[in-house]
Amino acid sequence: MNKMTPEELEKFIHQNLRSLPVRPAPRSLESRVLAAIEQQAMIPWYHKSWNYWPAAIRGVFLGLATGVTGAFIAAFYLMFTGAETSAFIAQVGERLGFLVKIYHTAGWVAEFTANVFSSIPPLWLYGGVALIAALYATFFSLGAAAYRTLYRHN
Repeated sequence: MNKMTPEELEKFIHQNLRSLPVRPAPRSLESRVLAAIEQQAMIPWYHKSWNYWPAAIRGVFLGLATGVTGAFIAAFYLMFTGAETSAFIAQVGERLGFLVKIYHTAGWVAEFTANVFSSIPPLWLYGGVALIAALYATFFSLGAAAYRTLYRHN
């Protein structure tokens, strides 16, 4: 056999591959493909990537994210520049009075919670945390045992 150039070898391989018969697809392929397409179509939009979200919801999300980001940037700027915040808080309080009420209510709840927790002996708190940890460990252990028993095929 003569030594072939790369172009001749490529042509030879291409001719031989073209002469092979076409392999038929498995009989179950069509049903499996259609089932996979149907399953993908049943996935809700909020479990899919950003491109599949409805345009209105993407717009609302972007607006909210921009507003929250802007508020955080403004708050950090005011905090680090040492700006007088009393005038700013008074103006925000006028426009967003209901948020001020929520803030005061949350402050009262936090103070009440701090008073309640300070009256509980530390040993009881540590015992409660240990009890919760033991309950979680028991829950996950029972879940693993149930999974192994019911769903795992040996």
